[in-house]
Amino acid sequence: MGTGKRTLIAAAVTAVCAVTVLATPCTAFAATGPEPTPAATSATTPTAAATGTTTPPPDKDLEAVREQLDRLYHAASVATDAYNAAEEKTQQQSAEIVQLARKIVEGQERLADLKDRAGAAARAQYRGGGLPDEARLMLSDNPQQFLDGAGRVIQGQRATKGLLAEMTRTQQDLEQYSEDASAQWQKLEANRRAKAAAQKNIERQIKAAKTLESRLEKRQKERLAKLEEEAAHRAQTAWLDSGILDEIDGKASAQGKKAVEFATAQIGKPYVWGAEGPDSYDCSGLTSQAWANAGHGIPRTSQEQWKQLQHVDIQDMRPGDLIIYFGDASHVAMYVGDGAIIHAPRPGRTVTLAGAGTMPILGVVRPDA
Repeated sequence: MGTGKRTLIAAAVTAVCAVTVLATPCTAFAATGPEPTPAATSATTPTAAATGTTTPPPDKDLEAVREQLDRLYHAASVATDAYNAAEEKTQQQSAEIVQLARKIVEGQERLADLKDRAGAAARAQYRGGGLPDEARLMLSDNPQQFLDGAGRVIQGQRATKGLLAEMTRTQQDLEQYSEDASAQWQKLEANRRAKAAAQKNIERQIKAAKTLESRLEKRQKERLAKLEEEAAHRAQTAWLDSGILDEIDGKASAQGKKAVEFATAQIGKPYVWGAEGPDSYDCSGLTSQAWANAGHGIPRTSQEQWKQLQHVDIQDMRPGDLIIYFGDASHVAMYVGDGAIIHAPRPGRTVTLAGAGTMPILGVVRPDA
């Protein structure tokens, strides 16, 4: 077996092995996306409130605690979107590697067949005394045989050239497939490292938030929940006071209604980062699955939903549209009408109904534009 053939077979084996690794059940990770905002980045370093000490903070500091929790969970949300983006890319890359592996195997089989045919031609020439067809033809003393044979020689020459040309093309294709498989494998490895880093970031943010919350006494937790409600109410009231609802009168499309029905049916299910149902969801897992159920696939992450889906003005918003939040597009919710959204908020919460203006709106996108 030649060096080139061994290399191509090794590439095929590598490609198949890569697919096998991806098919093995494992913990999902994360990868690319916009960098966290400075506020989110600052949350990656635990403060004195998140170092594990058990002394509860003074009641007057609860608002600061609420803000710190918001930053920690926002940082976790950014990392989760990165995780989801890498997971989606990993699935695409695994599919491409499968296709390349099949092409390599098919190419090897085709090349082997061509070589068998070339070998058969060589053996036929050997059985003919080692003389090429042209020489044997010239030695013939039968004019008609000469004329008939001349046509066969020309056909044979063309067939031989065609065979050699096809062997060359097949070999070149195999080399290209091998290079492509190697490149995809390198991308896959880079994604896996990025996903692992993003997973650690998610877990670090959530752990810091839980540590911070664990220092609170029961009455302080109740007060903190009240502060969260009040902050959300203030934001929603300010949004409604702008008169925006007076301008929003869009009617849901048929697919939009199906998406809203699906999202509504998930209310009460827990938020789990990286989850896309059926028992738990993260924010973009909920919206992507709602629209998939409506028969219209959309990108998996909130950032890609913002990048790829058609933007619409808020006043043109209709039920089923997606509202993207924060400057880094790290959160998404589904608008359901009357100033309300359904979304999966953060770890420790469930899919719920909320006011559309409770978080800073980046913009609105329409999956079925």
